[in-house]
Amino acid sequence: MMGNEPNVPTKDNSLVRALARWEYEGGSLDPDWKKHVALIQEEEHILQCLGAAVITRWNNLPTQVQRELFASAVSLSEPLHTAELKQQIARFLHIHKNL
Repeated sequence: MMGNEPNVPTKDNSLVRALARWEYEGGSLDPDWKKHVALIQEEEHILQCLGAAVITRWNNLPTQVQRELFASAVSLSEPLHTAELKQQIARFLHIHKNL
């Protein structure tokens, strides 16, 4: 089945990939599905920009705010991957601490 799926820009977005796969398998999407995909990608871009802005100011944030943001980010993960995400975030923050 690979190779014949619709050419939908996925940009690592699981929702977009799931919608494209569903459509390819015979699902019926809203006629405006391309608008929905664009909105999802726009929101993803906004979140990336906000995240990058937070990282560039990370060292200037109070420790309590850093801890709250860290906990909030980890809580967005699947429960089974929480420990792994904590390590990844901590490593990322350490590597980029002097931005």
